[in-house]
Amino acid sequence: MDDEQLIELFLERDERAIAETQAAYGARLWQLAYRLLGNSEDAEECLNDTYFKIWNGIPPQSPRSLYAFCATVCRRTAMDMLDKRTAGKRSAQVVELSKEMEECLPAKETEESDDALAALMNMFLDMLDKEKRALFVRRYWFGETSAEIAKKYGYSETKVRSILFRTRRKLKKFLNGKGVHL
Repeated sequence: MDDEQLIELFLERDERAIAETQAAYGARLWQLAYRLLGNSEDAEECLNDTYFKIWNGIPPQSPRSLYAFCATVCRRTAMDMLDKRTAGKRSAQVVELSKEMEECLPAKETEESDDALAALMNMFLDMLDKEKRALFVRRYWFGETSAEIAKKYGYSETKVRSILFRTRRKLKKFLNGKGVHL
């Protein structure tokens, strides 16, 4: 079943929408949740919450890409679970990702500034070639390690880290040029 058909099931409030979405994207969503949470039970709970939120989110929303919508909901749900469960403590991977990105992203201020930053990030990602964009998104959105990315692309870890470092440096320069103060 393609995304349009799945979204139509959600819009019609057909309960098969959840089962079909789980069949189509469940493994990828579970992997995303597990990568962020590091625990099978937490990943399962995150997925259940994700499907519930998707059910309640379509309608009113009608996403263009169902997987992107589901992954966004899953990632936010996992991050919320991390915040609640660790209350001040962070997993090593989240700390590592945060440290890598803190040099080129401003401190969180308001929801409005989040929306503006998201628009600028999308603009920046659109400027990157397909390979660099894929590496950047795999690392900083999906939370994959440099080793995992290197294996998927047939690169050395050093090459992946170097590409990511240069991309973060370009991001910082881009944001500075757009008036975002770090």
